[in-house]
Amino acid sequence: MSVKFVECDRETQYLFPPSLQDWLPEGHLARFVVEVVERLDLRTLKESYAGRGSQPYNPEMLVALLFYGYATGVFSSRKLERSTYDSVAFRYVAANTHPDHDTIATFRRRFSHQLKDIFIQILLIAQQMKLLKLGSVSLDGSKIKANASKHKALSYEHAGKLEAQLKAEVAELLKKAEAADRSDVPDGMSIPEELEHREKRLSAIAAAKAEIERRAAERHAREQKEHEEKLARRAEKERQTGKKPRGKQPKPPKQ
Repeated sequence: MSVKFVECDRETQYLFPPSLQDWLPEGHLARFVVEVVERLDLRTLKESYAGRGSQPYNPEMLVALLFYGYATGVFSSRKLERSTYDSVAFRYVAANTHPDHDTIATFRRRFSHQLKDIFIQILLIAQQMKLLKLGSVSLDGSKIKANASKHKALSYEHAGKLEAQLKAEVAELLKKAEAADRSDVPDGMSIPEELEHREKRLSAIAAAKAEIERRAAERHAREQKEHEEKLARRAEKERQTGKKPRGKQPKPPKQ
């Protein structure tokens, strides 16, 4: 009996564009980051744009993109750019836009000082909400050797140490981002320019498949010839001696 599989259809067009809101679980980290950033005061960033030239990307989106990337271990601006295409979560954060890696790197370097404070605000909000971890960033003070207050609220001393820890975490994240951009090596799968179009990719795939099949057929023909030669030698030996040769009959090559 043939098995009926769940249909896998990548060609059907939607009557209405799909909503990214529907593609991301409600409790996803990307939603949290966006919601926090939307509530921060980013006027100093926005007012620093002169309004000349091409329309810039919203600093609010770029802040969320950088923070979400760094919190999940994506530091390279090239990788962040590609993630806005490859990842539903990054698409959500970037509001289905795709800032290129130069834009991302320039924004980070231009507002490096402000980003440190903004990232710390995000982490402090998360810590205040009793989250123990935000992506790869620890928020529970586990790196602080001093004991926390026995009272429900953190002592002023411990709170100060926790904020210092978060500042160190942010500094390390930005340091990793700068190092990743400095290396300037494209991340992930590198696709030759001639294969960027679907038709050419499909043609190249078909050509590669045909070459693999040709080599397999060539190998099989060679092994089949060797097999027949072995059988002929055994038959000749049996004819000359009148005895059946020892050992098992050679097996034919696998198809």
